[in-house]
Amino acid sequence: MSENPEIGLNIDVDGIRTNYIVAGEGPPLILIHGSGPGVTAFANWRGVIPDFAQHFTCYAPDTLGFGYTDFPDDIDGFSIERWVAHLVGFMDALGIAKAHMIGNSYGGALTLAIATRHPDRVAGIVLMGAAGRSEFQLTKGLEEVWGYEPSLDNMRALMNTFAHDASLVKEEIVKSRYEASIRPGAHEKYSSLFPEPRQRWLTELSTSDDRLARLPHQVLMVHGREDVIVPVACSIRFNEVIPNSELHIFGNCGHWTQIEMRDRFIELVTPFLKRIEL
Repeated sequence: MSENPEIGLNIDVDGIRTNYIVAGEGPPLILIHGSGPGVTAFANWRGVIPDFAQHFTCYAPDTLGFGYTDFPDDIDGFSIERWVAHLVGFMDALGIAKAHMIGNSYGGALTLAIATRHPDRVAGIVLMGAAGRSEFQLTKGLEEVWGYEPSLDNMRALMNTFAHDASLVKEEIVKSRYEASIRPGAHEKYSSLFPEPRQRWLTELSTSDDRLARLPHQVLMVHGREDVIVPVACSIRFNEVIPNSELHIFGNCGHWTQIEMRDRFIELVTPFLKRIEL
């Protein structure tokens, strides 16, 4: 284990050295982070892992292209299929036959992609400010996320975009994410993930209504009403299409539900997942 809390264990996934955090005991729960600059699984989920770890074995990997997971040489090769294959390979490498999943933003889109392609590997699903809608038009907020240029001021402004209440954006978070975004080679790699024209990446991350309508899983969606990164309309539409779904909308909340509404988020998610058998 490293002294850096963002660096946990690592495992080889089809030649990709994959960094992940693990904590707790119980049924497996995989937490899939979002796509912001400087993001890691630890940065995204550190505030809620201790609570979920009381009921589940939590696995929080840095997905392909992010954090401290190896970045493949063929940087033009990213696709939803490749992201899915990496996470399913991660489960295989750890011997996880089936798991609950919580997906944040890009991670929500990835969760739906896994569930529709490998339904037997997924139990309960929680989507948090999730992308994955084909009709989702690129927002100014998401354009700023994927088009980030490193500076403390830019990172501070971006973090303020994520949270509806700017007082929640502590300088510690800003500095940590900024420093992560300027690690050697980090910005060049991040810029290669969602290059212009960026709308195509929302299309790449989307799952069709036909596939969503056939999902057999129980799905809980949570979304901030004031989210300017991924509009709440995305989750409303998911709720209309996914048969076994429920939606909770938080007022006075932006894109950081797990931070802005932390306690209520845990109160909703924990019993929802506990009632679903693997």
